[in-house]
Amino acid sequence: MEAAADGIRALPGYIPEIAMYSVGFDAKLRDDNYDLAVVGDFASPEDYLVYASHPKHLEVISELLAPYLSGRSAVQYEWNSE
Repeated sequence: MEAAADGIRALPGYIPEIAMYSVGFDAKLRDDNYDLAVVGDFASPEDYLVYASHPKHLEVISELLAPYLSGRSAVQYEWNSE
């Protein structure tokens, strides 16, 4: 899991469209949580789509995450600070 987290944490160095990125392990306060969380902020939906299809992102998924995943949950949402 550390290798997966390290691979994910390195992505902002390859993908300039990532405005902000946070990666962390579950605090183990509940038994039914996933083990790892990733929060990415992007200036636009288009920037997110660049990230989602970026070769380095896809490499990290295929080599460091997919072989070990038993489940995944994802949400993309637009946030307006006004």
